[in-house]
Amino acid sequence: MFSLATGVTLLAGAALSSAQLADPQLTGTWASKANSTFTGPGFYDVNNERLIEPAHTGQSYSFTDDGHYETSQYRAIANPQNPACPKGIMQWQHGTFQKFPNGSLVLTPIEVDGRQLMSDPCNYKTGVYTRYNQTELFQRYEYLIDPYHQIPRLNLYQFNGAPLQPLYLAFKPPEMVPTTTLHPTATASGSGAATAATSAAAGKSKRCVGQPSEDTDDLIHKLRKRAQWQSKQPLFNGDRWWWFGVGMTGLGGFLYYCF
Repeated sequence: MFSLATGVTLLAGAALSSAQLADPQLTGTWASKANSTFTGPGFYDVNNERLIEPAHTGQSYSFTDDGHYETSQYRAIANPQNPACPKGIMQWQHGTFQKFPNGSLVLTPIEVDGRQLMSDPCNYKTGVYTRYNQTELFQRYEYLIDPYHQIPRLNLYQFNGAPLQPLYLAFKPPEMVPTTTLHPTATASGSGAATAATSAAAGKSKRCVGQPSEDTDDLIHKLRKRAQWQSKQPLFNGDRWWWFGVGMTGLGGFLYYCF
């Protein structure tokens, strides 16, 4: 017969098992080799719901001791059929992660908080800024001291075993925004939500996801100046087209939703 004592024993055993799965080596902020893209408020401005363009492309993952994670991605997407039309994409998410006995990791995002900004200048006049959520499964991971750089390195292997680019320890404790739900809605929330409050509409409706920050005009002016400079470069300069797409990413994120 199941008794209270039995239940307490089972719960204690489960807690011990869970604690044994925790890996302090994961704790920290990990960044790709360019050492430019990081998690935290330097990539995602929580108050203004704005993605901030890093100096270089890259990716970053952060993990806490108590099962929270955050990720920032800034990528260029090549177009082999038309090299003059690359795409740029920025993605940000946070949520909770679990480590399983077989060594795999599952990262579950807070659905209403994730953000994506994509630039496709040859098909859209402005960038597309939307909510974004994608659960990630890593088949395994490995922690080691990089033999060349002599710093901690994290190798993450995707669900199919393919490796991500190596990540290097940048901050410990990790650099992250608050781990609770940041933008709860009336119909959806994530772990840690205190109260439900209506936020701006999701999807591609032409409304601002967040209120524009005070430096919006400065950012738009900067992007326009960059576009003007690039327009003076040789026609087939690959850098010109890439930076034009990056510029449109930031500019479009405001114009698409605000007008």
